[in-house]
Amino acid sequence: MTRVRPQTPPRTHDSRGGGTLFLVATPIGNLEDVTHRALRTLGEVSAVAAEDTRRTRRLLAHYGISAPVVSLFEHNERQRIPRLLERLRAGESLAVVTDAGSPAIADPGYRLARAAADAGMRVESIPGPSAVIAALQVSGLPTDRFTFGGFLPVKAGARRRLLEELAERRETVVVFEASHRIEATLAELEQVWGERPIALARELTKVFEQVLRGSAAHVRAALTADQRRGEMVLVLSGKGLAPRAESDE
Repeated sequence: MTRVRPQTPPRTHDSRGGGTLFLVATPIGNLEDVTHRALRTLGEVSAVAAEDTRRTRRLLAHYGISAPVVSLFEHNERQRIPRLLERLRAGESLAVVTDAGSPAIADPGYRLARAAADAGMRVESIPGPSAVIAALQVSGLPTDRFTFGGFLPVKAGARRRLLEELAERRETVVVFEASHRIEATLAELEQVWGERPIALARELTKVFEQVLRGSAAHVRAALTADQRRGEMVLVLSGKGLAPRAESDE
């Protein structure tokens, strides 16, 4: 019989005297996809630094958590770091969350985590949902090695150059793309990836979750006009992987 070890509460104070910075993963869609540890941590920290304070307050309210929320997003992260470090040094513990998924992964949080680590503060990950891993799991493409390319560039020329560079990788490639650019990106993938298999995962863990698999041309043709919105993750086969059956979900 396996004995389950009791869970210990998160350490909100470092033995060296400062507080702890917690990087807390939050749901990417379904609100049930959050860990007990994440909720407990969010309820015990002095404040939650959030990419979108309104969205985070809704999540906290859903679980009856009344922690103070401060904004931390791409355009104010550098300015907020000194004050947040002061709070950590004073013994306060803070949590960082993004709109969805894991902070600091193609989202705000990296600069603060680095600054806190450089300052000798304790930095802990509270792992959980990840759109990268979820899309990779359901893609039907090899998962033993992969490269995460983050968000594709906005400008067409830079996007095309990056896709051509990634096309030389032999491992699976995962990238994010905005819904209003997905049509143009799939057209470029038709030229760059050819018949190599890809998968498009949209609205992961949400009511209208969908995964399209096949060549870029097939995925583009299968994506109807009303499906060209929502959160998009592209999973692209590595160089040398043979084409396979195409499917829609």
